[in-house]
Amino acid sequence: MGRFLNLFQHIFTKQNPATQQLVSFIRAVTGMVPINLALYKVALQHSSIEEGHTSNERLEFLGDAVLSAIVADYLFKKYPLKEEGFLTDIRSRLVNRDALNGLARKMHLDKLLHYDTNLIKSSGHKFMYGNALEAFIGAVYLDHGYERCQKFVIDYLIVNYISIKDLIEHDTNFKSKIIQWAHKYHLQVVFKILEEKQCERYKEFTAQVLIGEKVMGEGTGRTKKCAEQMAAQQALKYTEQIETN
Repeated sequence: MGRFLNLFQHIFTKQNPATQQLVSFIRAVTGMVPINLALYKVALQHSSIEEGHTSNERLEFLGDAVLSAIVADYLFKKYPLKEEGFLTDIRSRLVNRDALNGLARKMHLDKLLHYDTNLIKSSGHKFMYGNALEAFIGAVYLDHGYERCQKFVIDYLIVNYISIKDLIEHDTNFKSKIIQWAHKYHLQVVFKILEEKQCERYKEFTAQVLIGEKVMGEGTGRTKKCAEQMAAQQALKYTEQIETN
């Protein structure tokens, strides 16, 4: 009864322009009318906003788990003959922080996120758009259930914005590539974890890669492996410049 009441209020209550914009966005990307609009408003409320508002961190936690399950199920069924290592690798590329950040921008979710500009500039928050996308997925799940959320993730996000074929064909093991490059020139490669920061619900690592005692790249991630991959990717850009000069 509560869901129908929310839907009734949504249809017959006059909405302000910001709310109309949000409803139009939800309908465009999910193909569904939001029943509990408050969920989506919370999903797009960053923790940098002043106290007294509910941030999207709890919904982000939920959306992260739901997204991981949907992608795992999708890959398991799409590639029945592939081993666990392959499935894990492709899933991690699909749902890593950079990929989700880029995906949020492509679907223009970043335009709807509410945050304190001054705090963001001073403290970073590199992955806030990707985190908001996870929170949005959590909102869709609570509002419409798992099956409809699954349809949204697969039919809209994956089909429209992600090429699994390209992910498979293009090796993104940047750490392996930078090690191969260094060995080619008889140079030593060292990866260092500079910082391990405990955030509210996850850890964030900062890694550095040195080649011949020179810092060549730095990166951050929620795992040491992710941070090292980011650092290696940055280092590869320098090696490309060296070889072209």
